Amino acid sequence: MFSFFKRDPLKALRQKYDAKAEQAMLAQRKGDMRLFADLTAEAEELWAQLEKLQAETTKQD
Repeated sequence: MFSFFKRDPLKALRQKYDAKAEQAMLAQRKGDMRLFADLTAEAEELWAQLEKLQAETTKQD
């Protein structure tokens, strides 16, 4: 009945990914390639989690 109050985990994960990708882009612009690489790796991990969760959600529907 109150399922519309639940947060969408895909949306939350996507927001985390977008924030991490933006941080990586800003690090690259500043010339900090080590930080850029680290942030990009974290963003890729979030993207993999996002794809996995999206696949699980699609199978349930």
